Amino acid sequence: MTDLGTHFRELHHGSRPLIVPNPWDLGSAVIFERLGFEALATTSAGMAFGLGKSDGQVSPEETLEHCSSLAAATTVPISGDLERGFGDSPEEVADAVRRAALTGLAGCSIEDYTGRSDEPMYPRNLAVERIAAAIEAARSLDHDFVVTARCDSLLWTEQSLDEVISLLQAYESVGADVLFAPGLESLRDIGAVCEAVEAPVSVGLEMSIKPSIDELSEVGVSRVSVGSLLAQVAYGAAIEPARELLEAGTLHSAASAIDYYALEGLFTP
Repeated sequence: MTDLGTHFRELHHGSRPLIVPNPWDLGSAVIFERLGFEALATTSAGMAFGLGKSDGQVSPEETLEHCSSLAAATTVPISGDLERGFGDSPEEVADAVRRAALTGLAGCSIEDYTGRSDEPMYPRNLAVERIAAAIEAARSLDHDFVVTARCDSLLWTEQSLDEVISLLQAYESVGADVLFAPGLESLRDIGAVCEAVEAPVSVGLEMSIKPSIDELSEVGVSRVSVGSLLAQVAYGAAIEPARELLEAGTLHSAASAIDYYALEGLFTP
């Protein structure tokens, strides 16, 4: 039986991009698997919303408990969003990877955003050392574990595409299994990233242009996720009728709700 990490790695090399939705709780994880998705990835923002918190305010222990519960409830590979790896130092990142691997995850992502507005990105040398430490920790495990190196500078700085590509190449040089640079806003830029590296490239469909899977496949993308977008859709669908009920005393906007028995059927073994 192929372990989940190895299976997850292999899924990045299909004829089309691997589509990875991001569940925010147990119910959404079960639904996405039963709809037929081959892999999942957690979302730090969606997880936080489900816990009644804002993004970035969830403790490492809560994150690992969330990952463990989703892994136990599903059979497909799951990549855990570990944000900055529970700390600044390479040693803390390595420990985060080892702890995450114990939850049943098939892999994780580590980003280079510090979480601080005054200095949002780690210095290049430290950022690369952090990814190298994550890779070394993953390789020390007794099973395969896929590490996604995430470059967040397009979200927080004025860094150029060339600088982003250079950093992704540095992450690849220390062994990153998958590369991800959220904030790419054109197919041309996405294609430039894919051409500049050999490792699989992941993109998030939170981008404003919303390209199709076929278009992303044509420029060389290997994996597609949606971040907190589906959680936002779900919460938005609940907020509107709740507001209507409170303010107008009616529930006309709930007409689009999924049928009770159809929803229950997704949870029936």
